[in-house]
Order: sequence, then C-alpha cells, then structure tokens
Amino acid sequence: MVSIPRVVIAAPASGHGKTTVATGLLAAFARRGVPVAPFKVGPDYIDPGYHALAAGRPGRNLDPVMVGEDLIGPLFAHGARGAELAVVEGVMGLYDGRTGAGETGSTAQVAGLLQAPVILVVDAAAQGRSVAALVHGFRSFGTVRLAGVILNRVGSQRHEQILRDACEEVGTPVLGALRRADAVAAPSRHLGLVPAAERRAEALASVDALATLIAEAVDLDAVAAVARSAPPLPATPWTPAAPDPVPGRPMVALAGGPAFSFAYAETAELLAGAGAEVVIVDPLRDPALPEGTRALVVGGGFPEVYAAELSANEPLRRSVRDLAATGRPIAAECAGLLWLCRTLDGAPMCGVLDADAAMTPSLTLGYRDAVALADSPLAAAGTRVTGHEFHRTAVHPRSGLLLSPASGAAWAWRGADPEGFASPGVHASYLHLHWAGHRGLAERLVRTAAAQPSPGPAAGPAAR
Repeated sequence: MVSIPRVVIAAPASGHGKTTVATGLLAAFARRGVPVAPFKVGPDYIDPGYHALAAGRPGRNLDPVMVGEDLIGPLFAHGARGAELAVVEGVMGLYDGRTGAGETGSTAQVAGLLQAPVILVVDAAAQGRSVAALVHGFRSFGTVRLAGVILNRVGSQRHEQILRDACEEVGTPVLGALRRADAVAAPSRHLGLVPAAERRAEALASVDALATLIAEAVDLDAVAAVARSAPPLPATPWTPAAPDPVPGRPMVALAGGPAFSFAYAETAELLAGAGAEVVIVDPLRDPALPEGTRALVVGGGFPEVYAAELSANEPLRRSVRDLAATGRPIAAECAGLLWLCRTLDGAPMCGVLDADAAMTPSLTLGYRDAVALADSPLAAAGTRVTGHEFHRTAVHPRSGLLLSPASGAAWAWRGADPEGFASPGVHASYLHLHWAGHRGLAERLVRTAAAQPSPGPAAGPAAR
C-alpha cells in the first residue's frame, strides 16, 4: 500500500492554467521544505521539465495509453518514493483522452487509477456566475472526486467574490484565485512551451515567481488537506531492474542537453537496470562519444532549432558515423531520427541514414499502435507497441524500405505507410515510446551492445 498524499490538477480544457498552478504548487511546497513528487498525465515532455525545476527531482509521466493502466499505480509509487506530497498535472480537459477511446488516457482515468482527489483550474476571465454551471457539470459528469477549484485570470476583487459566491452555490470550495501575472509567462514554440533545458536561468526565475504567486493566491494548507484525503493506494512500486541484467556494464551513451531534452526518466533507469553504464552526452558541446561506448540512444527534442550548432560539431557527427560503421547499436526517436539523417533543412547531420529531413507547415500528432517490421537492436520483428507521434518535420524517404536490401522500416500502423529505419545496427523512427511499458526494449539494446567487440581507443576522447 502507498500512503502518499496526492492531488490531481485538472481543467475544463487546455489553456486554463494547469501548468502554472501545478508548477507553482510544487515550488511553493518545496519552498516550505515539503518533499514533493511531480507527475504529468500523457506523453508531454516539456511540462515535466518545469516540474523538475520546481520539485528538485525528476518530473515523470503517467500515460495509460503508452504503458497500460496496470502500470500507473506502480510507476506513481516508484516516482513518489521519499515524497510527502505528490502533485499530478492533467492533460487537456479533465475528460479528454485518446481520440475515439472514451476516457482512456484522460486525466479522469489517471485520477481514478490513483484514487486521487481533483482540483479544477478554471480560466474565469470571461465569466461570472456561470462558473457554477461549469463546475457543477464537471463534478457530476464522471466518477472523479472534484475537491475544489482554483480560479485563474481573475480580473478584480469584485469579480473574485462573484465567482466564489457562485461556486459556493454548488457546494464546491474555492481554494485560490490568481490574477494575471506577466512575470511567470514562459515563451512558447510550435509544439508548446520552450523546454526548461533551453532557458534554465529564465525558467528558474519563472518557477521562483510561480512559488510566490501560488503561495499568496492559494490556500496551501487546504490543498494539503485535500491531498491527505486520498486513501492508501494498493500498488507495488515499479522497478527498473531486469531479472537477469547483462554482466560487464557495457557503456550506453544517452543524448541529452538542450537539443535532446525529451526523455522519460525511466529510459535511463531501465538501461542501468538492464546492466548498462549510462553516460549522458550533449551533442551541442561534446566533441566525441565517450571512449568505450557500445551503444547510443537519442531521444526527442528540437534539433531544428539547433541545426547550425549540431552541424558545426563535425567531430561528434563523425564519431556517431564511426559507431554506426562498427555495427554497434543506435536507437533514435523523432529528434534523434533527424540527427542521424544526412541533412536537416540543408545543414549536414550525422549521415548515418541515407535520408534528408526538413521542417513542414503541418503538425503530425497522435497515438499509434505499431508493429515492428524488421529486426533491429531495439525490437524484434513482430514486436507490438503503442507510441506517440508529435512533430512538424518530414524525412525523405519515409522509411528504410526504399533504401538498401539490408535496411527495412521500423514500424507499421494502420492508415499510414511504413515508417522509420531498421537494420541490424540502427533503429530510427518518429515514434516516441515509454520504455517502462515495453521494458524488453532496454534489455534487448543492452544485450546487443554487450555482444559487440570492445571498442578501442579509436572511438575518440571521453566526452566531457
């Protein structure tokens, strides 16, 4: 049983201020000296970065579509170890989930799986007493326990009183009211907020301002009382340890830094649990892969923003090509796929893949139920996964099926042509995966890395 106080921060729709409130609550409680554990519903990578700055520990995702509903409790218990309070930020509107799948993947589903009370953040800028109808509707629609409301973008003291009176009419307490606060605005980009890793100093200042704002505008004691009302959760903490880890600790380089900041915390934990020595490499700064590298994992991010800098780091690009030429495994998704191409918007990249990438005006977005079409270091042919696509770029050709006979496509899913590149040494695709839901991926990659001959000094100087 897990007895950690917990609360879910939800909203009627996107844009009501969930991230502001959730991040501010984390920062305000941390400032009080309360160990807090941050979580985000869904596949989002950016909000957890701000959560991590506020809480001082990794922000983690809870996505029942990607990992299955049976893992939500165990992953929560794992991520909340040592905390005295957990704050879970929702996704989209409270009852919005995977398209065509009802409540699946929604904030409401995760709140139910965690038996957690919900606080609804409402953008009240353009409404008065009607807020009561909205709150009553959300409280009565489903089975979640709506324990209170935090009002956002309140215009004046009189406006606030009208809203408070309306919520009192329907028996829902108002736990806080926020005015407009330009000091805590975060810059946005075509896929959402700019990641905290790209603006760490400014992000820290924003988080600090949020802590002050929330502490002054929200009744923290009332929020804590709501969180303590959650019952004990029957869950055994998830573990990243493999039952039979690979001996010898083969080194796996994991790309990080501002250009590749999209990564679930469990990825590195699973690699280490499978027996690997995990070393972080920043492709913007490090001149080579660490000496002794047996495998490379490259996640998502915004490489198009850093195309010039990535291209200018020719020594590291050559080091990655050399690693691929030896047959040592490389696994890349989304931004990693672009980096492995010949070019990105005309700028030379690593050249591991005989393909070119470019920005596009359209957004590709959604969950995908995929099957592996060819054996690769990441997955055996026939492996089934559920992942998530989220990008404004395109790769030509779309898959390895159009290249050499030794190359194949990474994945296929209904309604689209095969996608990505799969070969005995490389797996590269747009599909983001949460490896906790498919732990065999990490174990397969580490076993493949360990089976390769030990690299010699020619691998280059150790990255720093």
